[in-house]
Amino acid sequence: MQNHAYTSRQLVLPLAAIFAAITLAVGTLFGSSGAANAQQTAASSDRIWQDLKGDVFGDRAILVDTGVVRVEAPKRAQDAAIVPVDIYIDPAKAADGIKSVTLIIDVNPAPVAATFQIGKDAGVTHLSTRVRVNDYSYLRAIAETQGGELHMAQTFVKASGGCSAPAVKNQDEAIATMGQMKLRQFPPQETMTKAQELQLMIRHPNNSGLQRNPQTQYFIPAHFVQKLSISQADRPILSMEGGISISEDPNFRFDFTAHGTGDIQVEAIDTDGKVFRNQWPLEATGL
Repeated sequence: MQNHAYTSRQLVLPLAAIFAAITLAVGTLFGSSGAANAQQTAASSDRIWQDLKGDVFGDRAILVDTGVVRVEAPKRAQDAAIVPVDIYIDPAKAADGIKSVTLIIDVNPAPVAATFQIGKDAGVTHLSTRVRVNDYSYLRAIAETQGGELHMAQTFVKASGGCSAPAVKNQDEAIATMGQMKLRQFPPQETMTKAQELQLMIRHPNNSGLQRNPQTQYFIPAHFVQKLSISQADRPILSMEGGISISEDPNFRFDFTAHGTGDIQVEAIDTDGKVFRNQWPLEATGL
């Protein structure tokens, strides 16, 4: 399987920074300060973003609401630990194509939820996943074009406690099924477009480091899928560098342009260095 390189601007926060942020968040959540219980507002979330964006993108200009990228999420989440997010890319408004999309949740302990690299000629125009949201926050999708322009869209979500919410499955079950994958394929006649659509589901606890073991009450160490690559016959479609904000049992749905009949190949690597691989034939009905 082909390896994909990432530049420093495309990577999410390094592990050391993530764990430092988690430590700080734990102290805030369970410390004595009454301010910790105050919910963020659109204004305070935006102030966090103004301080944050230089760490992620340097002094590069970020164009807002140009139509190149759009992000959708519920205004008030039913479950802060599993908030659905849809990212749409309009190729007609990015003549040189999109090479990556970074998903940021301003107020989360590690705000960079994931950076998705899009394969050349992969034809990805829609990507959805599920994230944890720790407090009222803007969710931002920043798309980078092949020419280096940055385009941002944002939506405000009311949710809280997602990063510390208990796991859905117990840890023994999560460990027993960890790394199992399922791929659903949606042919063009079902999606009403010319694109093939896939949904990848991975069994993994994706522990955030802020969750407690219900028996011991000790914090469960952070353990999550950090890298993911999806390709067709070694032709890159989509890859991800992810963090603690991606929900338990990561789930990704996306469209792409199929080339030939080569197999769909997936490789996932978690923060413990475990590597999970699988592949599936591309269904003939999807061609």
